[in-house]
Amino acid sequence: MRQIDCAYLLTGKGVRTNQTIAIDGDRVSALRPSAGTERPRLLAMPALVNAHDHGRAVRTSSIDASGKPLEAWLQYLALFPAIDPYLAAAVSLGNSALGGAGVVMVHYTRAQGLTDLPTEVAEVARAARDVGVRVGFAVSMKDRNPIGYGPPGPLLDALPEAARNEIVSRFVRSPPAPKDYIKLVDDVAAAADGPHFNVQYGPNGVQWCSDALLKAVAEASALSGRRVHMHLFETRYQRGYLDQLYDGNAVKFLDSIGLLSERLTLAHCVWARPDELELLAARGVTISTNSSSNLKLRSGVAPVAKMLGCGCRVAMGIDGGALDDDDDMLRELRLTHLLHLGSGFTPKVNESDMLSAAAKTGRLSVTNSAEGGVLEAGAPADLLLLDYDALDDDNLRDDLDPVNLVFARATARHISELIVAGRTIVRDHRVLGIDLEAARREVVLRMKAGQPAMASFAAALSHLDRAMAAQMERQFSCS
Repeated sequence: MRQIDCAYLLTGKGVRTNQTIAIDGDRVSALRPSAGTERPRLLAMPALVNAHDHGRAVRTSSIDASGKPLEAWLQYLALFPAIDPYLAAAVSLGNSALGGAGVVMVHYTRAQGLTDLPTEVAEVARAARDVGVRVGFAVSMKDRNPIGYGPPGPLLDALPEAARNEIVSRFVRSPPAPKDYIKLVDDVAAAADGPHFNVQYGPNGVQWCSDALLKAVAEASALSGRRVHMHLFETRYQRGYLDQLYDGNAVKFLDSIGLLSERLTLAHCVWARPDELELLAARGVTISTNSSSNLKLRSGVAPVAKMLGCGCRVAMGIDGGALDDDDDMLRELRLTHLLHLGSGFTPKVNESDMLSAAAKTGRLSVTNSAEGGVLEAGAPADLLLLDYDALDDDNLRDDLDPVNLVFARATARHISELIVAGRTIVRDHRVLGIDLEAARREVVLRMKAGQPAMASFAAALSHLDRAMAAQMERQFSCS
């Protein structure tokens, strides 16, 4: 049993002042009025949900990948050497918790590969338990277009021989058959699935998955009820390629094979058309928008206002690329709101929409349960507590709307405590379940030790960047 006195409580259904939150086990047992004399004053809100991420322990700007378009940037991820999966996951999930996310989606597109995948994912699940966050884990699935879009031959032919050999050795290999991918997900689930760790199908994206693989995932998801997490229309080059491949009807194709359902989450949809958004809304698909990542990878700005206007379920993710490379979900909330607010007196989105996107909608995507994302009696005890005295440090008026202050200035530095399932996992800017600083030091040490072996590959990447740019602009660019 625990009681928390709050000056303000953002329930997800409005604002209450001077409330006591009673927690019994992993649930909120009651909300009731309090005297409101506690200092420092606290603002309570539902724990935030990072609805799309990849579990990277080190920022990609540390390998000189910042500022590059997605299609070039992807190859730079291979500059990260394989390290202990528990350490990598502990650092990544610990950073997410420090940023205010108590629920995190991990689309595991780069395995460490030091053991078989089920064994590796069991270590990721152990790290999640130690940190204390709820995790959705999508097993990466990819069987076409190992580099670029379309047959790799023309792209490889544009490279010097040494660079071509480097690229082929790292990226071009025979993929598993669709049935083997489905079995792999089953094996990973057997090793790691649990109450706070939800294993999902993770086809990387339509441009990276054959029709046969996508159909196999749709069928397996329908039979098992297992969720699916996938990228769609992140960049204009993906839009151009998929329009050529499916005659402009990629989303209709996904619908025809039964992939569009409430079990599906699509990351990005930056370049989705209004008619496609309407179809996604009709099928109950969730879209995770990733504002900072889309800006940093030159992908564009997603039509979030149109998504909401169409009735789409919209969640919010960091995608391993927060604005300041710091996993700050509160800053991501503000950025997304400002990007889509519009101009003039009539807002295109509102604070309620954004709070739902950041705290409620993504819970289904990650946990396969829509429960939570609001603070009320009987709800999961997943709470984010902010130091309201630090947030309102000017303290000029006592009648300010606390929601306005959250959207104006809240960042991770204002977090006093993060509680997940009734357990305090962050307090005073420290992750309680692990020694995050020690884990990060070890990760960086191992990453640095692996860099000399990457020298020839790093040199090859500059050649691939130029060839990739020429191919994308010539063949797949769309306006």
